[in-house]
Amino acid sequence: MRQKNRIASAIAVALTICACNATAQDAAQAQSGQADAAKAKQMDAVVVTGSHIRSVDVETSQPVYTMDRKAIQATGLTNVSDILARMPSIGTPDITPQDTLSSGTDVGGRYVDIRNLGSMRTLVLVNGHRWSTSLSGLTDLSTIPVSLIDRIDVLKDGASSVYGSDAIGGVVNIVLRDHLDGAEFNAYYGQNEQGDGQQKNGDFTWGHTTKKSSFILSASYQDEQPMWDRTRAITAYPQGPRHPDAGWGTGPWGRVIDPNTGRSYVINRGNTDTANIANYHPYNSASTYDKYNSNQDMTFRAGTSLKNLFLQERYRLTDDITLHGAASYSSRNTSSQLAGYPFSWALDPDAYYNPFPGEETVFARRTVELPRVTWSNSRLTHLDAGAEGQFTFLSHDWNWDANYTFAQTRIRQISTGNLYLPHADNAINAIAGPNGQPVCADASDGCTPWNILAGPGATPTSVLNYVNYVGTARQMSQTDDASVNVGGGLFDIPKGGTVNIAGGLEHRREKGYFTPDPNDAAGLTTNLASEPTRGRYDVNEAYLELDAPLLRDLPGVQELGINLASRYSHYSSFGSTTNNKYSVRWRPIEDLLIRGTYAQGFRAPTLADLYSGTAQSFETFLDPCDSVYGAAASNPTVAARCVASGVPASYRQIDQSGNPITSSAGGQTPTPFADSSNPNLKPETSTTRTYGLVYSPHYAEGLDITLDYYDIRLKNAIASVDASDVLNYCYIENMPSYCSVFTRNGNGVITQLVEGLYNLGTLTTTGYDLGIHYRLPETSFGRFRISSDSTYLTKYQTTSGPGAVPEDVLGFMDGNQAMYRIRSNLQLDWDYRQFGASWTIRYYSGLKDSCYSVNPAIECSNPGYTNPWIGGFGIAQKGSLAFNDAQVRYTTPWKGVVTLGVNNIFNKKGPFYYNVVQSGTGSPPYGPDFDIDRFFYLQYSQKFSL
Repeated sequence: MRQKNRIASAIAVALTICACNATAQDAAQAQSGQADAAKAKQMDAVVVTGSHIRSVDVETSQPVYTMDRKAIQATGLTNVSDILARMPSIGTPDITPQDTLSSGTDVGGRYVDIRNLGSMRTLVLVNGHRWSTSLSGLTDLSTIPVSLIDRIDVLKDGASSVYGSDAIGGVVNIVLRDHLDGAEFNAYYGQNEQGDGQQKNGDFTWGHTTKKSSFILSASYQDEQPMWDRTRAITAYPQGPRHPDAGWGTGPWGRVIDPNTGRSYVINRGNTDTANIANYHPYNSASTYDKYNSNQDMTFRAGTSLKNLFLQERYRLTDDITLHGAASYSSRNTSSQLAGYPFSWALDPDAYYNPFPGEETVFARRTVELPRVTWSNSRLTHLDAGAEGQFTFLSHDWNWDANYTFAQTRIRQISTGNLYLPHADNAINAIAGPNGQPVCADASDGCTPWNILAGPGATPTSVLNYVNYVGTARQMSQTDDASVNVGGGLFDIPKGGTVNIAGGLEHRREKGYFTPDPNDAAGLTTNLASEPTRGRYDVNEAYLELDAPLLRDLPGVQELGINLASRYSHYSSFGSTTNNKYSVRWRPIEDLLIRGTYAQGFRAPTLADLYSGTAQSFETFLDPCDSVYGAAASNPTVAARCVASGVPASYRQIDQSGNPITSSAGGQTPTPFADSSNPNLKPETSTTRTYGLVYSPHYAEGLDITLDYYDIRLKNAIASVDASDVLNYCYIENMPSYCSVFTRNGNGVITQLVEGLYNLGTLTTTGYDLGIHYRLPETSFGRFRISSDSTYLTKYQTTSGPGAVPEDVLGFMDGNQAMYRIRSNLQLDWDYRQFGASWTIRYYSGLKDSCYSVNPAIECSNPGYTNPWIGGFGIAQKGSLAFNDAQVRYTTPWKGVVTLGVNNIFNKKGPFYYNVVQSGTGSPPYGPDFDIDRFFYLQYSQKFSL
């Protein structure tokens, strides 16, 4: 074990030393071949992501990572979010295609998360303008076709002073191609070694460019087939391949509770005489015979298909004025499946199938005949129109632009496999008819008696059709955004440069609604109930940015400049906020740039945060009143408060199976709790500090080294006060206001609880980005380039609210997030005539995880370790991991390019993590960023001259 750790550490150090960013020089080279006659006059101005100042003399004082088309194609990936996920500074998005149990209309989309701060704290731009967001503030990147992307800029710094809300973690600016003369066709096919997860993509782009006009039309289609939990050992069982007999849930054979003794019994398999208790056997919670492995019925990754149509026109009205417009329409279908519902209900005393006649009898049974399938269709319409130009003022060049953006997303979500409770109750509680046979008490609606306790195979199709419910929910979100910007040179500083200024105004309206299925909302189905959402807010903003090159070409000061920016924002929902940014750049010698930034940021509450209706969810929590694992077991004050509120002194919290919890990790509530919004929320606020250097030695042309430090501090974080926090605030922190949001029954069991949103949390994260990029001199063997980038995380600390213990989860598998201390990419790329190849290594450092809950002695490197936020079974140290990707390509004489690649070429498998929501219910159990399998792909690209 120690030898393996030394090897892993050596790999980590080697990759870190060799790490690099794609630098601004790469971006300039990527753009250098893109000039045409229509743009020639504008080549003296370059738009820099993270600034509104346009000047070739301005080099960003902030860390910007750029991926050009070649780097994008080298990944072998066809979705923007997957491409960005390869960056070490990108965390696991809030929702992934593997989040099968996640509910809501955002499921099925693809998102990005910079610095592990949450996808809603990453601003996504397309050509410098906001892309469409959902009611929850998430931006679906799958609606942006990869074939249209010219480059992707990722600003890893706060930018609210420049762009407004959401730019706390950073900004992703996707720059689309603005000209093409000819046509291109791309076809792609890939699949996992297991033979599933097929990806089929095709796109066709046609463009025509003249001195006056540049027109582009593109159509694309993407199809990703689903993957299933049952097809792989690591996802086939809830507790992983080493424990296939553990962690199974409610089975499909009727389990009843004796109303007199409280003992549970399960019907003997194959027996349909469920009214006779003699045909049952005692329920054994330790045996899989009476349980069910629901993973075998669940999708591991949802299937998705996407169609997109895009067109764009740029027209030079005069030498100084250009008109532009773009329209995009996409339609995405997503389908995922869960196992049948774990149905718990009660048989009436006179029910025909009741094994305890005369008594109301509670039963549980998973309806495996009706797997729960959710199908979503998301349609995005995005329109941009505007004009831009240039003029001379104060003897300097100035530019201006005016833009209007309309973005609307409509989502229709259809769910099947849930039960319509009035029908289910009518069929289950059939009574004895005149001839002694079961009949529905109300047969007027086509009811057929349902012997639900008999298990699979005993339920006729007519009954399933009668109780199955098809629910439909709809959502709309819309953004209207108008902006004007102007900027240019003010005056020249002797021995410095031109002082540039930029300013602008923006008005934005966000509105939307969510309409749940009426029967779901009324609680008449087994689907989670939610109430309608409807709201809107308006934003008026003004910004001013100044860039001043103070000194230049002096001993010890080859360049010294500052950049200042301020943005005022007024929201109709909460009021006003002003955010400032201060940046400095200093080049003591020609080869070295030193830079630093201090930025204030904010995130406005979303429409869902403010106005969403109450929704239901099943939460995992620890009740402090539990007499064995709760705080009451060791804290007499808490125990006294629990007893005073009516909780029995020997109270035990129960899980979904009705059994007492078995660890301090708590258990999932057997009844759904409620989530609510808060119209009084204030914005989140942040401060970001970055310090860095860029070293490009003149004696090694093509070599660039970057090193940046970041420190991000978030306050007033908007977060749901979950069940554990509510109970802790009530009993441990003695905050009576939280004691009124939940109720208990006579046994102390919590039957209702409301989880609300508050500005209570804080988050601090710090770390380093190290990069080295080296484009070697051309040799007789071709052109070589070595590149990589790495992130070294030094802190990730959160607090959830008053009295909460600060949690530094660095190096932990923390729920669905993996807090790697080191992530690193290393790539070698080679080109020789018509041939090319690349090799990429993706490295992830090891993580600490919970130990196996049933037996802490198994797979536990430190059984005595206690950590209040990861569970009470010690710590299991899981090792580091490296994935290798290879790609070869060939350019044909007829301008075609054939690419063959393999990702995860050595078929590496990650460890199973117990502190991740299990497969089928959240992120993958082997780590949310790890490859599930070896993946092969073949791509063909063809260019046509028209």
